[in-house]
Amino acid sequence: MKRRAGRNNRIGLLRQAAVLLAVAAAVLLLGHQLAPALSQAAFFSAILGMPEGALSALTERWSLAGDRDESPQEQVQTPPSAASQEPQVSAVPDTQEPSANGNNLPEGARPLPYIPPDIPEEYRRPILQEDLSGAATGSGLSFGNYWLRNDAGVPAGELADLLETAAPPLLEDTTEPQVLLYHTHATEAFSPYDGESYDNRYNWRSTDNNTNMVAVGAVMAEVLREYGIGVVHDTGQHDYPSYDGSYANSYRSIKRYLEQYPTIRVVLDLHRDAIERDGGVIVKPTVEIGGEKYAQLMIVSNCDDGSGLLPNWRENLRFAGAFCSKLEQDYPGITRPILFSCRKYNQQLSTGALLLEFGSHANTLEEAKRTAEAAGRCLAALLLEGKEIP
Repeated sequence: MKRRAGRNNRIGLLRQAAVLLAVAAAVLLLGHQLAPALSQAAFFSAILGMPEGALSALTERWSLAGDRDESPQEQVQTPPSAASQEPQVSAVPDTQEPSANGNNLPEGARPLPYIPPDIPEEYRRPILQEDLSGAATGSGLSFGNYWLRNDAGVPAGELADLLETAAPPLLEDTTEPQVLLYHTHATEAFSPYDGESYDNRYNWRSTDNNTNMVAVGAVMAEVLREYGIGVVHDTGQHDYPSYDGSYANSYRSIKRYLEQYPTIRVVLDLHRDAIERDGGVIVKPTVEIGGEKYAQLMIVSNCDDGSGLLPNWRENLRFAGAFCSKLEQDYPGITRPILFSCRKYNQQLSTGALLLEFGSHANTLEEAKRTAEAAGRCLAALLLEGKEIP
């Protein structure tokens, strides 16, 4: 009996030793899952002190582990925090045409207002916002709801008779281009912010077609196309790299387009003005409509000086009168008096040729774009007279 009992004890010890060895091996492989806060020595000590039932349960746990489809190295994956994740960047494709709503924003979106910088005192000069409409200044000749500045010396009575039949060029029933928009001085730019002062180190020029006169033309072109009018928008910079010869450069472009598209009836040269007074004061011709600021628009229509080089000036002036009247009808105060003088500005090339000045260098690009949208809508209504324009 003693021998059998001793033998049984030895067998029991061997079994326990075998279990302990199995558990130790398992701990070496998977100890990170069972006892992250305990050292292996402490863990072994705890096992040796376990009651037999607990030890059996632990043994069963490890004996079943091999039957499960698990890898002993499998770890719980903790998702990375938001701060550690790479930002998702959406690529914006490059475009050759400037964005019509300004700065390549989604349709309907508007840029945040630009905060004027703190300009050093020695470079700071004043900006004077003024209403330069004929109604406000009382300068020039009044023709119903618009005004004209007569620098050509043509008798007022003759002008009144002429403008009594003010009318735009007639469009054809065609999908071919009938309007040409171009920029003799494409690099003319605007104030980068709406403020009461400016930095006199700023040169008011930009070769970026998203910030200069080409961006203004893009807005007008888009509006005209929305109403089904065929438009060619020449985005060439005729004043770069040299400002000299700009009109000769744009002359060649106009001739080329007129030959390529004989259906063109309206030829508009889009500029911005520059108005400066004594003491470095620059003037910002502005009107507020519906709580928004618009750059006031000046139409330039030229007269023959007796040389016979501008034979179609009367047709151009009638167009200018009709266009200015429509603008004032829909956007009261948006125009300055028509400038009528003895110059050419390439207006001899078409019976529907005008030059448009969108505000001055003190206006912002956004203000000029608002005016371009208004001008596009009014021109469309005028050219499509008889058709309903929303």
